[in-house]
Amino acid sequence: MLNSTKFNTIIYYLSSLIFILGIIMIIPLLLAFIWQEGTDIYQAYLLPIFISFILFFICKKVIITKNLYLDLSTAMLLCTLGWFFASLLGAIPFIIGLDKTFIDALFEAVSGFTTTGITVFSGLDQMPRSILLWRSLQQLLGGLGILTFFLLISSRTRGEVWQLFSAESHKINVARPVPNIFKTVKILWAIYLGFIFLEIIILLLLGLTPFDAITHSFSSLSTGGFSTHDASILYFQNAGYKNYQLIEYVIIVFMLIGGINFLLHFRFFNGNIKGYFEDTEFKTFIYLILAASGLIIIAILFNNIGHFNSFPDLFRKTIFQVVSIITTTGFGTHDINSAFFPAMAKQILLILMLIGGCVGSTSGGVKVLRINILTGLFRREIKKIYLPKRAVIPVTIDKQIIDQEEINKIVAIFMSWLILIFVGAMITAIASDLNAWQSFSGMFSAVGNIGPFYFSVDKMASLAPIIKLTYIIGMLAGRLEILPVILIFTKKSWN
Repeated sequence: MLNSTKFNTIIYYLSSLIFILGIIMIIPLLLAFIWQEGTDIYQAYLLPIFISFILFFICKKVIITKNLYLDLSTAMLLCTLGWFFASLLGAIPFIIGLDKTFIDALFEAVSGFTTTGITVFSGLDQMPRSILLWRSLQQLLGGLGILTFFLLISSRTRGEVWQLFSAESHKINVARPVPNIFKTVKILWAIYLGFIFLEIIILLLLGLTPFDAITHSFSSLSTGGFSTHDASILYFQNAGYKNYQLIEYVIIVFMLIGGINFLLHFRFFNGNIKGYFEDTEFKTFIYLILAASGLIIIAILFNNIGHFNSFPDLFRKTIFQVVSIITTTGFGTHDINSAFFPAMAKQILLILMLIGGCVGSTSGGVKVLRINILTGLFRREIKKIYLPKRAVIPVTIDKQIIDQEEINKIVAIFMSWLILIFVGAMITAIASDLNAWQSFSGMFSAVGNIGPFYFSVDKMASLAPIIKLTYIIGMLAGRLEILPVILIFTKKSWN
């Protein structure tokens, strides 16, 4: 039987989230009126706004706010349900405005809010601009986590509100910038929005239209990867932008910023300039980018001589794709499924999909810090073979000993990650004509919240509903790092 206190808490926060999203949806609605996009588009926003307001005011009358309590299991349930119901509401404009099926609209909304960036939509260049803006806004909100909004309105709960932020699992003993949770969230969002504003200004100076500058900045910092063009970032080269090379390098920089732990950005702005290079995870992150880029360039030179204009062109395309994949942004200047990237390069990119960015960033993936810890665990087991049995061999990161319970949790998450990818790939292979390589790449992309895969967007759009539903679960599990999603199917978590 559902605990009444837990039920009250969940309904209260879910209705608050829906209300906030309804308010935010007024932005594309107003722009749709300004751009005169038509009655269907107006209704596409008016209906979900109306639903969100009605649900909020009904819940406000029904819920007894004195009985609110937020513990870890409730926070995790809220994260999963929050993302799902936000996606349901966010899918309505796609259903009404674009006449998309429910499953395709939900798929796109989940992909947006989880900052995955997989799309089943084509013809982006001809779509209503308000719809394209709503897709980008979904990724902006999903970047640091929609549910951080809850922390600004949760002062009435008696529980540990920090649990809600940590339920996204974007931490492994990561300290907060300041002790107060509300100030912490404000600081992180200030840094996040500040970087977005800076990118918008730079892209405007490089010749982008205000609309393209804003939407692509939203998708860069959130490491989401939704573009307003079918050709993604390659569009700016194809359209004859003189500064397209600089545009690509600017986006590389801001994808990197999004993929780095935001607490390191905070320390930088507080005068700790060396903080980045004192952090093991950051250094590993940079080493991975350099090593992967070098190996891919060698592979391309060895296999595809003549498929690029010059070495600077090859370097830019390679570094862009490596950064885009490891930060799980998913922007593209070259199709990763094309002959430009030989088999070895595709294998390296698939590994980067699994690893992802840093803890405390907007990136998906297993996270570099966890890979560091698993590597340390492997070294420890090797040492145990030749050292005395009494020897104490801790796993350490940045001179801090990692608790064995935390190591067990990381191993469990990593194994469940691999199992989920394997199961999803099998479902894809059974229910489609994709080969083994393509089937794995699709689920890798979904669980890693990445976007690119080794088949076409049109093929993704034509996949069976069961595969799309599998990818929806994979995107949610990847964003919430599996445990909260599993918890929702556990009876005891509701009691």
